[in-house]
Amino acid sequence: MGERGIDMECVEQEDLEFIYSDFVQKLLPEYQISLKGVEQLYRSAEADDKKVIAGMVSDCEYVIEWLSSGRRPGNKRGIERRAGYEREILLEPILMQNFTCRFNAVPSEGLTEDQRFQLEYVLGLLSRREKECYMLANGEGFSHVAIAGMLQISAGSVSEYIQRAQKKISSVIDEYMSLI
Repeated sequence: MGERGIDMECVEQEDLEFIYSDFVQKLLPEYQISLKGVEQLYRSAEADDKKVIAGMVSDCEYVIEWLSSGRRPGNKRGIERRAGYEREILLEPILMQNFTCRFNAVPSEGLTEDQRFQLEYVLGLLSRREKECYMLANGEGFSHVAIAGMLQISAGSVSEYIQRAQKKISSVIDEYMSLI
């Protein structure tokens, strides 16, 4: 179970968008009401309290902007403007998630038998640790810190294992593409 009691293992993208939009629709009005209340407090507060209340106003505005835009406020460069190597996904995350869900005894749709064979072949080239880290990061969507906690290794080691796995997978993909 993930945060808020939601089983995040095999949640479909549409379901995630619905959960997120439902969550935002409930939260956004509450923050807007809180902002109005804090602004009223600020107007009637004494000089000593205004600094603390100004921080509350700032925090509420920050959260409202984040919930409204769906982006972290202040970020100058969105993911669509990043360099190719920063955006590169070696295997489609949805296919990877379908593959890992099979091991969790959840039926996976969307993967053909050929795709499943290709994934098993590529993942079979990885060491046990590389495979664990790669599948937890790309298949299950865990952060490097969370994976480090689960496997009781450092976050740097997790990054190293994932980078090694990506290099191996890239070489196999390049080799395959050269044959076509």
